[in-house]
Amino acid sequence: MKKITKGFTLIELLIVIALLGALAVALLAALDPLEQIKKGTDTGVRNTVAEISGSIIRYASVKSGSMPYTSTIAWGPVGTTGTSPAYTSIQNVIDAGELKADFFSLSRDQLDKIYVIAGPSRSYICFAPGAKSFKVDANTKFVAPSFVSGEATMAEGTCANGTLTSATGGAAVGDTCYWCVR
Repeated sequence: MKKITKGFTLIELLIVIALLGALAVALLAALDPLEQIKKGTDTGVRNTVAEISGSIIRYASVKSGSMPYTSTIAWGPVGTTGTSPAYTSIQNVIDAGELKADFFSLSRDQLDKIYVIAGPSRSYICFAPGAKSFKVDANTKFVAPSFVSGEATMAEGTCANGTLTSATGGAAVGDTCYWCVR
């Protein structure tokens, strides 16, 4: 009489485990968790940049074209201490009701990543992206912030992997490229 046993052999189990392991490694490599974290962070900062820009436009339309800053704002981060002109200008927008009263507390971890340059009638609100997908975005092309005839401006360039690849006026190859709203 022939004895029939049910189940898997050790070799069959090892083959299945090896295949599942290979699939898990391939999936992990495809998802790249660190890149996903950077992408999430950049998305949050981009949304905050767009919110600030929209609030400045609303402020100017309510205030008959006047901007929330009293003088030009030199290039620099908004910051979290309340001492930068950009921070003060955003406070003016909050006081006018164009941003939530708790804007600073809600966006505190992003404000050091957001850079501003502003002149009498134009402002650029920017950030340097960390995620690959944002580094190749069409809006990641701004470099070399400066003032031309008293007005805020940023040169546009050709960027790859977050750095300038071909120099334009006032910029040098290797400069950081910023994602900006103007």
